[in-house]
Amino acid sequence: MALFYQHNINEYTKLGIWFIEEPESFFLEKVPVKREVTHPFKRLQHLAGRYLLSYLFPDFPLEEIRIADTRKPFLENEQFHFSISHCGNYAAAIVSTDNRVGVDIEQISPRIERVAPKFLGEEEASFFNDDYTLFLDQWGMRGRVFQEFLTMIWSAKEAIYKWYGLGELDFRRHMQLKGNIAIQGDWIGIPFLFDKTHPVPLSVVGRFFEEPELTLAWVCT
Repeated sequence: MALFYQHNINEYTKLGIWFIEEPESFFLEKVPVKREVTHPFKRLQHLAGRYLLSYLFPDFPLEEIRIADTRKPFLENEQFHFSISHCGNYAAAIVSTDNRVGVDIEQISPRIERVAPKFLGEEEASFFNDDYTLFLDQWGMRGRVFQEFLTMIWSAKEAIYKWYGLGELDFRRHMQLKGNIAIQGDWIGIPFLFDKTHPVPLSVVGRFFEEPELTLAWVCT
């Protein structure tokens, strides 16, 4: 068993992260085969993510999972709402019987600074380029901490994208950081305004893991 992390959000919703160290045969005992996943490592990620769904909720009907045109997996009767994310040897899943959900995990790396313009809106970029980085520079924290929080914002927007589920979202325009980030213990509350057809305030919850260096973000509403 390689459950890396589990958090029971409430009586209806659970999330977990699985460290993939088992062979494919371990997962195939529980997970139906999907022939369209042919790359060996991606197939292993695929199986681990679905195995985690049934680990969190043993009565999860894995065989009933369908794939929408947007590539989002779903259940037609919506008995469970769920979302899956993969990053290297880790798979994350969130499952709820009550609310729409989205989850994302990301590995922290310097590359995030190069791709940040693709997902930060003008106000967000101004905050990270001016006020926030000035604060970090004053305390000698510019490098890694900057990359951690950029990765967290990216991860939060990926979680929102999966929560929405219909595709065709602009990460810079349709998902905007609005308000103050709140830190309480291990958890980070990140307020967003989601505005595709009409404004919807969303609260994304995230946390960092030091070993391995991962971000986790989820939304449930």
